[in-house]
Amino acid sequence: MDKEIQKLIKGEEVRQKKTMTLIASENFVSKDVLTALGSVLTNKYSEGYPGKRYYGGQTYTDKIEILCQKRALKAFKLKEGEWAVNVQPLSGSPANLAVYLALVPQGEKIMGMSLDHGGHLTHGHKVSATGKIWKQVPYGVNKDSEVIDYEEIKNIAINEKPKIIVAGYTAYPRAVDFKKFREIADACGAILMVDMSHFAGLVAGGAYQSPFQYADIVTTTTHKTLRGPRGAMIFSKIDTREFPKLIDKAVFPGLQGGPHMNQVAATAVALKEAAAPEFKKYAKQVVANAKVLAEELSKRGWRIVSGGTDSHLILVDTWMGGKGISGAEASAKLEKKGIIVNKNTIPGETRSPFDPSGIRLGTAAVTTRGAKEKNMVKIAQDIDNILKK
Repeated sequence: MDKEIQKLIKGEEVRQKKTMTLIASENFVSKDVLTALGSVLTNKYSEGYPGKRYYGGQTYTDKIEILCQKRALKAFKLKEGEWAVNVQPLSGSPANLAVYLALVPQGEKIMGMSLDHGGHLTHGHKVSATGKIWKQVPYGVNKDSEVIDYEEIKNIAINEKPKIIVAGYTAYPRAVDFKKFREIADACGAILMVDMSHFAGLVAGGAYQSPFQYADIVTTTTHKTLRGPRGAMIFSKIDTREFPKLIDKAVFPGLQGGPHMNQVAATAVALKEAAAPEFKKYAKQVVANAKVLAEELSKRGWRIVSGGTDSHLILVDTWMGGKGISGAEASAKLEKKGIIVNKNTIPGETRSPFDPSGIRLGTAAVTTRGAKEKNMVKIAQDIDNILKK
């Protein structure tokens, strides 16, 4: 192997082992996932879909993709014939883009949470392609409670009449009421899309409400709490609107070329793991750990945005809560001591996104490594000690 690259990879391996990962969008995959990801499937080009490829030699790749689709439906307790799933998106951003390309005419409105309140760039933010091709109708959280105000969202939706409403966030720690979002979408005639990228593993493990009863479209990354490789999936309800057909065309040939079959195989491995009984214990432990970590930080005087968490994710106000530490400064201080977090904007943000008022924490990765509630008490104490110095 290339010794220079090998040395750098080894360095990263050591870094991961010697530091504590509290980044909400990161996790540690199993050896089986890594084996599939580094397999000879890397060599195979598979433009198209099973049975309809543009290159020959697809005997095994077709079977792998079909198996991945079946495992995706099983992991989320969905029935074939009611839901379809595309497992080819290379990551979450192009997955969301593919949905809009398929279902939202150019220039139409996408209703999504604003970035500083916890939304994602691909929910129509102006710096993203999704905000350049379509018009975002933003919504946020209540100023006082810092949780979603569904009545306000309903009023905005009825007035603006967006083509699609996006629920699901990158920095919103609370449970989402998908039933209320369904009612809002019905009230204004919109498609309801749920981006469950952050909490997909919690849904699979029964530790977070499933959006599938109410959504028309569900997108997700395959890493984060789902504990798979970097990739994405798009689930679409099968009915007369032909969403699966439109989305397949948007992914290929509309947006991507050949899928990364090594990634698809690794996703299939992760989905099998997510359907196993022990994964339920893992998902519940992730949430339990997050709740304890939030409570312990709050006891030590740190303001927790929205007052707590219902998921793996915690948003800590390090600046406006009276501590006077910027998110970038907090992240840097913690990393020097081996605790890895990310700076993050908070609702009512007064600072630059490059040096915002808070940090985002997540418990998925440390839970994979065996952390329990007692460890969260120690982690909270360590964070408090480091940031107060």
